[in-house]
Amino acid sequence: MSRGYWVSAHRNLPDTDKYAAYAALAVPAIEKLGGRFIVKGMTETAVENGLTGFRTVVVEFDSYSQAIDAYHSEEYQAAVKELDGTLDRDFRIMES
Repeated sequence: MSRGYWVSAHRNLPDTDKYAAYAALAVPAIEKLGGRFIVKGMTETAVENGLTGFRTVVVEFDSYSQAIDAYHSEEYQAAVKELDGTLDRDFRIMES
């Protein structure tokens, strides 16, 4: 069975209070929904056409459908609401 992944590149860091409120809800929700954090960080080396200055997060799920369901879950969407539109991110759900 193929796995599912969330790949998120945060273009800007929002209001730190809002991001902390998001993280306080998002991390336990993601873990409860079966997600495992693979990458959380800022250290990077851009090559070819890569861009720097993004916070990148990769979360692995046992399946693509689990990744889709987790994103749309009440628990995770409650966390997203805490950002109140302050975070610009490229968020992709991928299958591998």
